[in-house]
Amino acid sequence: MNQSLILVDKDDNETGFSEKLFAHQNGLLHRAFSVFIFNSRGELLLQQRSENKYHSAGLWSNTCCSHPCKGEQIGDTIKRRLKEEMGMECETDFKFKFIYQKHFENGLTEHELDHVYFGKSDALPVPDPMEVQDWKYISLRQLQSELSLHPDKFSAWLQICLPKVMTFS
Repeated sequence: MNQSLILVDKDDNETGFSEKLFAHQNGLLHRAFSVFIFNSRGELLLQQRSENKYHSAGLWSNTCCSHPCKGEQIGDTIKRRLKEEMGMECETDFKFKFIYQKHFENGLTEHELDHVYFGKSDALPVPDPMEVQDWKYISLRQLQSELSLHPDKFSAWLQICLPKVMTFS
């Protein structure tokens, strides 16, 4: 939690830096990324966040997500975090970005300018259990169905950006 996040304005211009916990305690807008890895059948690799996560613990989410830190290029962070979280290597391409804000019951707030990247791989993940407690490949149609029936089982950012993800896949 002692990472120095990149604070940004709504146009994604850097405005400063903040420790991760402070940024989430105060709802500061910061740069983030979400990675969506698809297999050759077009299925999305989801992860179930570890129960150790400080928010959204145990929820299903996209393949990998995190924040680039001060002095780190987003592409380098994506490669590093994909390996750390999912035990995978995969080339990714930028698709779009969006801003969202979500308040959590524990008093923390995600306020992110989220850069969304896609990749393609048939590799099976070998996740770090401190980061990920489960994973699965799922069709986007099935994911939409599960989200409509059980939205409480999925991360807020996945629910917000999935409609746009579907326009690119």
